Amino acid sequence: MSRSTGNSPLRQVGRSLSWFALAVGLVVLLPCPPAVAQAPVTIKMASLLPAGSEGHNVLLQMAEDWKKASGGRVVLRIYPGQTMGDDPDVVRKMKLGSIQAALLAAVGDIDPSVYALQVPMLYSSYEEVDYVREKISPRLNAALEAKGLVVLNWTDAGWIHFFTKTPVARPDDLRKLKLFTWAGNSEVIEMYKASGFNPVPLPSTEIATALQTGLVTAMPAPPQAAVLLQWYTHAKNMTDVKWALLLGATVISKDGWNRIPADLRPALLAASEKAGRKLRDMSRANGPRDIEAMKKRGLSVVHVDGAREAEWRKTAEAAYPKIRGSVIPAAAFDEAVRHLAAYRKSHPPAATPAK
Repeated sequence: MSRSTGNSPLRQVGRSLSWFALAVGLVVLLPCPPAVAQAPVTIKMASLLPAGSEGHNVLLQMAEDWKKASGGRVVLRIYPGQTMGDDPDVVRKMKLGSIQAALLAAVGDIDPSVYALQVPMLYSSYEEVDYVREKISPRLNAALEAKGLVVLNWTDAGWIHFFTKTPVARPDDLRKLKLFTWAGNSEVIEMYKASGFNPVPLPSTEIATALQTGLVTAMPAPPQAAVLLQWYTHAKNMTDVKWALLLGATVISKDGWNRIPADLRPALLAASEKAGRKLRDMSRANGPRDIEAMKKRGLSVVHVDGAREAEWRKTAEAAYPKIRGSVIPAAAFDEAVRHLAAYRKSHPPAATPAK
């Protein structure tokens, strides 16, 4: 029988197996390549609050809280001071996806049910508004979500007063003036018309110029906005009547919210609600301080006594039948009135001491 050669099939198979084992061993010994880090989710948020203001600093802290709560997986980038335009511009950009979130004042322009919390002269205290808001916010949140927005928080900037070129003590005084209203905010325009006023719709970015030129001669605003944006320098009279609350909300598009991992959303929502409460409490507490600061710089406050306040209230209430159903959905209006009545029943006003 002949002797096997060095190139026998068995020997070739053995060599192949040896090389395979060596290759496998080298793969095992070589270090694994590092995992590719997942890029953070960036959420762009617009705000009308000017950079450097107390309110803007609250939003910056909210962004920091988001970063910490998400371990850097979500970055909230704030665009302040109308750099993204006014509220209607911002809402359009959210629909287009160029920004994902915003702190809005004209939330009712998205869904008019929100205006149930801003009915002129309906509420007498912050406590009343807070109670009704807590009761109806599930309805409002659902209405906004149906339109593609998730509510991160509800907040407000305090009571709206009228800042005017000439002193205004009575409703008839205001009817003679040209009253700024947000362009595109048809519900608010109709509410003012129902009370006999003369609304002039303009973008909020044109308020200062309109006041300077006389295109508008009256401006409804809370003290914080008037002092931050210097509107009072062109309208040096403030009527001391609590016309309505300037309600606001921080919202995010559903597409933007869904980009955030589900396990992170509860913590980010909690941080957002905390920021909303801080903005609300700060605005309310600073209202008297802001008025005093403006008075030192030439603002004249037109005080309204009980009889005059009753005249303002009568003017507002006369418009309720006109705005219920046509401006504010009847169900939302009625629900707010019902909860307000329940609150007042359980919180009767303190009796006035006899003289």
